[in-house]
Amino acid sequence: MNVVKMTQNEIAQIKVGNALIGIVGLKAVFADVTEKFGDRPDQEIAEELLNRLGRRNYIPEKAKQDYGKAFLREFKKFIGKPFEEEAPECLEIKVLGPGCAQCDRLEKELFEAMAETDIAGDVEHVRDIKAIGQYGVMGTPALIINGEVKCVGKAPLRNTLKKWLLETQHK
Repeated sequence: MNVVKMTQNEIAQIKVGNALIGIVGLKAVFADVTEKFGDRPDQEIAEELLNRLGRRNYIPEKAKQDYGKAFLREFKKFIGKPFEEEAPECLEIKVLGPGCAQCDRLEKELFEAMAETDIAGDVEHVRDIKAIGQYGVMGTPALIINGEVKCVGKAPLRNTLKKWLLETQHK
């Protein structure tokens, strides 16, 4: 199978509103749009992305505007242009680790800390080594809260986790 065909069928996950959505052929469309529409206004690029990606992906009519914003944001990341990140409604927390005892302990302590502080968050335990590598951390377990790396290579105490949660919530 050639590289072009692989990227056309590749599924990438992006954040649309508060949901993580799988999109088929995202990178292939981005590459093509970069070549043909890269210098056009944002609105035109968003419409082109919606049009092309809507051919192979279900995009609810009521959510087209949200998808357009998400596609444009991811496109700008793809081409290395500045982009505006949507502010999360709740904390976005990533526990990075393949599922070893320390990683699982960090996740358990994190949930306990969240319960004790009554702080809501979208917690994702990333176990895939390649996906972990994309975060630029050089060890596991690692903890990322709202895009900020809080620790690498250890599972902090619950009191430390509570402190970080409270600090991040008030930013």
